[in-house]
Amino acid sequence: MTKEKKRKVTPQKTVEILKKHGTTVTLDEAKIILAMMYEFGKLAVNQDLIKGRH
Repeated sequence: MTKEKKRKVTPQKTVEILKKHGTTVTLDEAKIILAMMYEFGKLAVNQDLIKGRH
């Protein structure tokens, strides 16, 4: 059974936010951006947890 991830920021919302700030991206590009941002988020949390152990 695969665990489906629920994400609050959709690719469409990402396109809208970036467009509002002068950057145009496609839905496919928005998906890549979001995937990268979620990975950065996981890395930041993991680093914080590791620092808390020392």
